[in-house]
Amino acid sequence: MNKKDVIVIGAGPGGLTSAMILAHRGFKVTVFEKAETVGGRNAAIRLGDYTFETGPTFLMMNFILGEMFEEAGRNAEDYLQFTALDPLYRLRFDETDVYMSADRKRLQEELATKFSADAASLERFFGREQARFENLFPCLQKDYANLASFLDVKLLRAIPHISFGRTMIDNLRKYFSNERMQLSFTFQSKYIGMSPWRCPSLFMLIPYVEHTFGIYHVLGGLNQISLAMAKVVREEGGEIHTGTPVRRLILDGRTVKGVELEGGDKVYADDVIINADFAYAMTNLVEPGSVRKYSAANLARKSYSCSTFMLYLGVDKHYDLPHHNIVFAKDYRSNVDDIFDRSILSEDVSFYVQNASVTDPSLAPAGKSTLYILVPVPNNKSHVDWDTEGAPFRDRVLDQVMARMSMTDLREHIEVEKIITPANWERDYNIYRGAIFSFAHNWSQLLYFRPRNRYEELNHCYLVGGGTHPGTGLPIIYEGARISSNLLCKQYGISYRPPSTLSAKHPVET
Repeated sequence: MNKKDVIVIGAGPGGLTSAMILAHRGFKVTVFEKAETVGGRNAAIRLGDYTFETGPTFLMMNFILGEMFEEAGRNAEDYLQFTALDPLYRLRFDETDVYMSADRKRLQEELATKFSADAASLERFFGREQARFENLFPCLQKDYANLASFLDVKLLRAIPHISFGRTMIDNLRKYFSNERMQLSFTFQSKYIGMSPWRCPSLFMLIPYVEHTFGIYHVLGGLNQISLAMAKVVREEGGEIHTGTPVRRLILDGRTVKGVELEGGDKVYADDVIINADFAYAMTNLVEPGSVRKYSAANLARKSYSCSTFMLYLGVDKHYDLPHHNIVFAKDYRSNVDDIFDRSILSEDVSFYVQNASVTDPSLAPAGKSTLYILVPVPNNKSHVDWDTEGAPFRDRVLDQVMARMSMTDLREHIEVEKIITPANWERDYNIYRGAIFSFAHNWSQLLYFRPRNRYEELNHCYLVGGGTHPGTGLPIIYEGARISSNLLCKQYGISYRPPSTLSAKHPVET
């Protein structure tokens, strides 16, 4: 059989996962990436001798990444070096620190010290959430191409565990009465750009997997995953063209025939996989009127995630901080409402600081550190003028980092600095409204109601990335890319193995 030509638009985590799987299965794969390096938001930012992640810093469910390399006939550990982190992260409420651990005994002792009465409910929480995870995760490994998919036995078995209409906070109140204890297991809703008071309770699987399977760092940064995947693509005969933006899809009616590059060249293929931000792609890569369900007008009415304000600081000093640090605003609920309801910038912000050099000295010169600071903020549906507000907000964030993290001399040690605002996410990274986690993961935008892996409006077109099922976050994007790859293979009768069960891949202790 002649090889089928597949074009992948975008060399982000989803695009690279599909590219290496399909190249290994015999497809002729060509990837076009607008940036000069692969990775998208999983690429490195290099400022002099300092290396930062652009976006993701948490690697959970490491076994899923391992499976993606196995799908391409490889062993991930031949390409990447992993380090398990413990503590997982430090949480800071006012001046109270809570060190969260994947070791259940240490976690129980820590929480008993900080939240005495509620710690007794920890075993019940993990037992119940284990059942939820084991029943829900298989539902995230299948596609929802039509309504009949809801009759699948996996989904029917999961229904009692979905808790329709309940939020993460609703769910945690069943276990813990202390609000800070609740927040210790629900702040992860920010990983998908949502408020814990709105995020569906099924996403309790995120804190569960953190504490069950741990969190990993990759030597050189998580950006090394993208470089490793690109290496596999090329080893399998695939081509990756960086610095090569795609101008538009070439359509024949509702059928995608290829892409036109920014330089005017036209490249034809049997199928196209879109790894660009979905809403951006539908408003920029197709002619108006080519799609209806996801037309510009309909996309404008969708609900989107929050955005982030980013500070990347190279400092000529070591700070005594854990690898991951989450600091809650003193009035966390008000801060969350500012982001998701009022669409304004809080005076008192919550923020995250990654101090990766404490684990990985390769990221900075000897005696120096990389500090990655992330602040959740409204997306660009707000009326925040970042060209005006960016500099004063940067100063506000630095003031609060210095005060809340006991880093009073931080300003005088900054050697290099980069800022990314929501306006930059939209202008420079082609992210619709700067909503870096794409569509909100609310009840009406999940599973069948999210843009489907085999795109329903265009033939021979597949989607990967956070904008399609099953959603955002590195392991989930990897799973989505495998779903899309398997669907494409199914179209041509090319065999593939179904995803292995959780117990076969990583047994869950009871």
